[in-house]
Amino acid sequence: MTKKIILAFLIFISITSIQAQVDVAGGMGISFVASPSLNDYLNYNISSSKDLGTFNSTVEFYGEVDYSISEKYQIGFEYVYALFGYSTLLTGLNYKLDYEHHKPSVLGYYVISGKGYKFKFGGGVGARIINLSEQKTIVDDYSTTGFGILGRIQGHTTLGGNFYANVGSTIRYDAPGEPANGELKLNDTITNESVNINSFSVSVNIGFSYFF
Repeated sequence: MTKKIILAFLIFISITSIQAQVDVAGGMGISFVASPSLNDYLNYNISSSKDLGTFNSTVEFYGEVDYSISEKYQIGFEYVYALFGYSTLLTGLNYKLDYEHHKPSVLGYYVISGKGYKFKFGGGVGARIINLSEQKTIVDDYSTTGFGILGRIQGHTTLGGNFYANVGSTIRYDAPGEPANGELKLNDTITNESVNINSFSVSVNIGFSYFF
């Protein structure tokens, strides 16, 4: 699934980059994520003094291609890759839970631009894919696929020629659902329910852009 998403992203770049106006951007950022079900599982089911707060940080990397359909509007596609990790001591053993979050989205923007700058206001929707591993005495791997929506403000300022620096902020609601390995799921013994990775997040990103 991940390889297909990356391939689609590269095809989209190759098709749209031969037409103007196309904006290509990439960079990294930090996201503050509230995932209540996962937080409760780690705080109340895993014996630890290292409790998670309401919001926890993840590192993310992104690539984006936007195509101007008019002077004021753009459509685009992005791919975001986020990483989360948690570790602690559990009854004398090292406990670890890590996940990769893949977030491809179709985007729509309203654009305000002038000499040396461009501001974008918009949002998008797309698939959300989680690959999660949990290590107690052994490592168990889980995965799940769902959907997500986002809203974004993004600004670009010229560095010279067609190169720009960009900074943006994104609000997301992601609902990838309950990670599973066949019939095996993460089980919250307090609520007797399966754990989901649904989340609300706010992120800040910086990067570079090239406008064709």
